Amino acid sequence: MTAERRALARAAGVVGGATLLSRLLGFVRDMVIAGRFGAGMRADAFFVAFRLPNMLRELLGEGALSAAFIPLFTAKLAAHGRDEARALAGRVLGTLVVALILVVLAGVVTAPLLIRVQAPGFAATPAKLALTIALAQLMFPYLLCIGVAALLMGILNAFDHFATPALAPTMLNLGLIVATLALAPRLAEPAFALAVGVLVGGVAQLLIQLPPLRRLGAPGPVRVALRDPEVRRIGRLMLPGAIGLAITQVNQVLGTLLASFLGEGSVAHLYYAFRLVQLPIGVVGVALATAALPPLARAVAAGATAEARATFVAALRMALFLTLPALVGLVVFAPAILRLLFERGAFGPEATLATAAALRCYALGLACYVANRVAVPVYHAHQDTRTPVRYGAVAVGCNLMACVVLMGPLGAAGIAAATAVGSAVNSLLLFRGLRTRLGPWADATWAAWGARVLVASGAMGVVSLLLRPLAAGGGGGTVAALAISAGSYVVAATVLRCPEVREAWGLARRVRLPRRTGGPSYSR
Repeated sequence: MTAERRALARAAGVVGGATLLSRLLGFVRDMVIAGRFGAGMRADAFFVAFRLPNMLRELLGEGALSAAFIPLFTAKLAAHGRDEARALAGRVLGTLVVALILVVLAGVVTAPLLIRVQAPGFAATPAKLALTIALAQLMFPYLLCIGVAALLMGILNAFDHFATPALAPTMLNLGLIVATLALAPRLAEPAFALAVGVLVGGVAQLLIQLPPLRRLGAPGPVRVALRDPEVRRIGRLMLPGAIGLAITQVNQVLGTLLASFLGEGSVAHLYYAFRLVQLPIGVVGVALATAALPPLARAVAAGATAEARATFVAALRMALFLTLPALVGLVVFAPAILRLLFERGAFGPEATLATAAALRCYALGLACYVANRVAVPVYHAHQDTRTPVRYGAVAVGCNLMACVVLMGPLGAAGIAAATAVGSAVNSLLLFRGLRTRLGPWADATWAAWGARVLVASGAMGVVSLLLRPLAAGGGGGTVAALAISAGSYVVAATVLRCPEVREAWGLARRVRLPRRTGGPSYSR
């Protein structure tokens, strides 16, 4: 591998490993919540209420802010040195805090209206609607913590420190687990414990990033700078970037709105299903996108189009190579996986079957979800946050039309299938537009590469189907079936000489947390 690809693999390995730990802990969190609340009224109320601050986190915090801030901060760091870059970070931080406080206050005041818009079907059950509104109002301050944490994450990533930001989400999972187990049994309304867990987790996500930032001496002096040209430029880039990067969240909101008209538990079924799909999205797609954005931004700033193209192609091929077997496994073993993870307590066999149908439909779009995560940073590295918005708007429209057509015959699973359709449309548009920024990136080698990966995936599919009776036994049988199926993919890919086998092994070996904050040295 070239030095750039080795650096990308190492960064993606660190982020992927930390994200995997966070997602696994997230499944423990979901198992605890499912066991306590099942897929009934309280679960529906919490998932809808939490989606509001969580969506705004994506729109205003982690997604859009990182996309707008990292390219400008990286360029400032390379051209003018640490001091000016630190000063820019301080100005952005002060301005961001003020903006987030205003958003939180507005969210608390308008929560009744927002909930009615997001889940109009809840109005038929006044107690459910009232609980959802109360939970949303309690959790809105989470946005302030996570928005600041997102900026700190961008600073650390620009200095090539990826581990701590990727580990930060574990704090939210720990907060929810402890609150569900320790606090929920003591409250008259147990669902309020989930809101407390969210707030505690948000504060912890912020605090965990302070030690490495202190060693870096960043950010600089914090001050509000509404008129600062660079701060205003970041704000202008954030606005369209929010919509473009959060297309999955927008599709989820539409799905929630329509699911609120379906049977009891439909919102929860979609939530649990998408949580499983988010594992490969986070471990593969988000990890590679996070690792790729800083080197892409540096290459674009230096005018090195060939270097940017090589970084993108390496990230995309690795993303698809790791995602396709996950797609096969989720489609074939959906009921067995859900039975293993969630079927206990209030989460019974009916909930497992309904969630499995949604999971299979979501999984059909998995390759597109991950590919979109890798493609969008190319636009952001060029400081173009508008183009993904236009493509995203088309995709949302297609998703909505597909929902209307499919939710009637398929129920909640139809909403999941429509999300996959919208994501596929977004992929087609994003990849078509990359030629103007990277040149001819999809050359003749892609056909041979794609054929090898598809044959390996097909071989895994055959093995997986043969192992379904073993997985149906649950417990160790499910784990064994998943492990053998994954092993069959590795064997087939090795026989077919897929180069990603060696690179993925190297990436896995790099999954370790650095003992101290590293990163390149910049001087003016």
